[in-house]
Amino acid sequence: MLLTRTLSALWLATRAWGAIQTDEDGTVKSIGLRTHTLNQPYLDSDMQSRWYDFGGDTIIRTDQYIRLTSDKPSQNGWLFSRVPLTATNWEIEVEFKIHGKNQLYGDGFAMWITKERGKQGPVFGSADKFEGLGIFFDTYKNNRPGVVFPYVMAMVGDGKTSYDKDSDGKDTEFAGCSARGIRQANIPTKFRLTYFQDKYLKLELQYKTEGEWTLCFETNEPPAVPQVAYLGFTAETGELSDNHDIISVNAKNLYTTQPTGRPTPGSGRGKKASVASSGGSWTWFFFKVIFFFLVVGGGYVGYTAYRTKQRSHRF
Repeated sequence: MLLTRTLSALWLATRAWGAIQTDEDGTVKSIGLRTHTLNQPYLDSDMQSRWYDFGGDTIIRTDQYIRLTSDKPSQNGWLFSRVPLTATNWEIEVEFKIHGKNQLYGDGFAMWITKERGKQGPVFGSADKFEGLGIFFDTYKNNRPGVVFPYVMAMVGDGKTSYDKDSDGKDTEFAGCSARGIRQANIPTKFRLTYFQDKYLKLELQYKTEGEWTLCFETNEPPAVPQVAYLGFTAETGELSDNHDIISVNAKNLYTTQPTGRPTPGSGRGKKASVASSGGSWTWFFFKVIFFFLVVGGGYVGYTAYRTKQRSHRF
């Protein structure tokens, strides 16, 4: 039993060491952004949301969804954060649902990270010539030969360039992918957008199998996002229609832990010296742990032998 306890303790210590090593090498960690997260019941006792405003044709069912547009023609709805997204690096995961009863449907919905908020217009329910980043879930094909719809695309707005609806934004597309099956899916549909300033932008989709993420696009040359930008969602219908629902929004601030030892500029030796020092300290730590358990084990064995001897003398 003593040997088992000793090995268990050593195993736990090894796990802790591995965790510390991961931290020191630098890992991505996250902190939830309450100001940009939205879950049921969405509204407080005053039938308002503390962190989001909504308008247009948006309908909120506190136990089910935020419906930006219903399956009716000529609708336009929006949902925007009240405070700007100030995190430098972030991840936004959204559960949504696109569905309806018609064989022909449209037009789609969008997620925005833009300088302005809550302005209605012709771009999936939001204003044209925006400044910032738009992610468009386009369900109706106007004129894009060879492209399968629904189509998901990103556009970077400079405040001057218009989105061309007739060509489904082909000329202003930053990146995108086809997503056949994202409408009327049998599983919860989600997307996850991850952004590291000047380093990384990635969009993943969940619509084929629950728990399985499909890469839509990623780039190591992400666009610049305005320093003061609001998170929002809009949708629109024209002659064709669909239900466009937001189920939940989970936003996180991302950061990386830095290695504890940094190389001296120009020397190229600082990191190796730091690793060697760290390894030496851990070797000494484990030596002391092993020595401690050996002493305890020796004492236990000695005490057991002593008690056995005492009992033998009694008889």
